[in-house]
Amino acid sequence: MMKIAFANGNVYLGRAWSRDAVVTVEQGRIAAAVPGHAPDEADEVIDLAGGWLLPGFIDVQVNGGGGVLLNDAPTPEGIAAIAAAHARFGTTAMLPTLISATPDVIARGLDAADEAIAAGVPGCIGIHVEGPVLNAKRRGIHSEGNLRKLDDAMVDLLIRPRAGRVLFTIAPEYLHADQARALVAAGVVLAMGHSDADYETARAAFGMGVTGVTHVFNAMSALHHRNPGMVGAALENRSAWCGLIADGYHVHPAVMRIALASRPLDRFVLVTDAMPCVGSDLERFTLDGREITVADGRCVGADGTLAGASLDMAGAVRNAVDLAGLSVAQAVDMATVQPAEFLGIAGERGTIAAGRTADFVQLDRAMAPQATWIAGERVF
Repeated sequence: MMKIAFANGNVYLGRAWSRDAVVTVEQGRIAAAVPGHAPDEADEVIDLAGGWLLPGFIDVQVNGGGGVLLNDAPTPEGIAAIAAAHARFGTTAMLPTLISATPDVIARGLDAADEAIAAGVPGCIGIHVEGPVLNAKRRGIHSEGNLRKLDDAMVDLLIRPRAGRVLFTIAPEYLHADQARALVAAGVVLAMGHSDADYETARAAFGMGVTGVTHVFNAMSALHHRNPGMVGAALENRSAWCGLIADGYHVHPAVMRIALASRPLDRFVLVTDAMPCVGSDLERFTLDGREITVADGRCVGADGTLAGASLDMAGAVRNAVDLAGLSVAQAVDMATVQPAEFLGIAGERGTIAAGRTADFVQLDRAMAPQATWIAGERVF
């Protein structure tokens, strides 16, 4: 295997910048990340030319990309196409995401993620099953005909051993303690979303093992000064992981700034909620038979309902800086180490450090993606 060295740039090492670090890669892993010069024995030296080398972005909510919607193509090939589209924007690890689907499609998606990982599809680390156990009042673009209760058959499907991480978004008003225990015991990561639950119900769900909040503010009971709702429960909780769609449409920039100031910043996770238009020139696509229009960076149904996002991770990081006022380091953390911690894979991904998987995004001085590396192999 080749020994590759990255030098002459700004390297982000574990929540700190280094202007003289040299990162060496061997056999798909980071061998060293220390100040100095590129080793003489390196087979190739990548000159960063004063640009940036960051940990690869980790996206836990990717509905589609490259013209492909996972619901329509719950196959290893579909996942590979989506992952390749997002790799162009620095995403090196992702959870392809099913929007409320039938049990058959969910089963196919779960198996497809396993098959993709077994086949070595770059970037796939599991799957996110968003719904179908959601509240019809807060379903957003999810098809009401696909919504259903969480029964034993679905629990059994979700708890089967899997090759990667499984994230399951559920409306907490429909989650029972025994079901939560079974899911958590099997390693399923639980998140709440698309819910009309009140504050007390949301708090109780955190006590049952829910650790995430899917796209906070969107499709959930709102914060009111006499009725805190799910948003209030989420922002009050100091340990829950809150996903944030930073496209400027799903959450007003002022609300983003208020939320980020209200609780630990290191418990926020940037997500794209990306649709097939990302990495393609699609101006329209269909979801469960409904036409979705892409215009001005927004994906909307005929009635104006937001339908996912036309957003990539590099754009989300830039928006977190430009719209929410974060530092570059804070925004990068929300796209790298924090989603890794949320998924329980921080020892493997999310940080440039010796022993970790060699997943990087290389940016120019204007922070535009120039190259993406997954396990030491350039994929873009």
